Amino acid sequence: MSELAGPARGYWSNVLRRLMRDRVALACILVLAVILLAAIFAPLVAPGDPFRASMLRRLRPIGTPGNLLGTDELGRDMLTRLIYGGRLSLFTGIVPVINAFAIGTFLGVFAGYSGGRANMAIMRTIDVFYAFPSVLLAIAISGALGAGIFNSIVSLTVVFVPPIARVAESVTTQVRSLDFVDAARASGAGALTIIRVHILGNVLGPVFVYATGLVSVSMILASGLSFLGLGTKPPEAEWGLMLNTLRTAIYAQPLVAALPGAMIFAVSICFNLFSDGLRQAMDVKL
Repeated sequence: MSELAGPARGYWSNVLRRLMRDRVALACILVLAVILLAAIFAPLVAPGDPFRASMLRRLRPIGTPGNLLGTDELGRDMLTRLIYGGRLSLFTGIVPVINAFAIGTFLGVFAGYSGGRANMAIMRTIDVFYAFPSVLLAIAISGALGAGIFNSIVSLTVVFVPPIARVAESVTTQVRSLDFVDAARASGAGALTIIRVHILGNVLGPVFVYATGLVSVSMILASGLSFLGLGTKPPEAEWGLMLNTLRTAIYAQPLVAALPGAMIFAVSICFNLFSDGLRQAMDVKL
């Protein structure tokens, strides 16, 4: 056991060391950590109530005393709304990827290791989803299920399962033909043991790196669903929904109206750059 744990610890220490040398990835981790912590501790960090409206203070510009980032169309403090909005935006962006990671990895590993008809049935079914653009598929599923956070998470999970399953199946197919898997099979190890001990350790790394890159796409799609009225419902604070409600104020206060979009852009870029840094640190080729 100690001989197996030693190389594993050495590998992850090398990954961490290479990741620490990547200044871009470190900067992205810092930005994401600040936004995540601010969202989690929003009641302690936010300067006000995200639902408190005042028609006398509506559409105040950035830098207004008492409203550092101005106010929205109902006079609600934008800084407070952005901090609270990070909760739902990050939740609806990360949770579908986590769900798809679990489901897609299971399907991909099962299909890749089983081969034959099982592989054909699973992968051809997954290929059907590639006939639809991810945006249209998410809109169609959300429209059929109805508006709401839960339904948007379900629709995005369905969208991301096929690409993750395809990556998992591809890596599993490569790993199952290697010598150490043949040796384990010849020694009498069962399929579950081979998958748990030999397959998953080589598959989870590439699939995890690929999944981290999907978080940015998930956030954009989730914000798009909210913008179209298929995700978060008013008066909840969510960056996509805030873009929708502020679109009428684009000419009156363009900088204030652009703030939710700037947050979506910044977080998406950080997740993409972090995924690239993690892929290089783990020496994963996708």
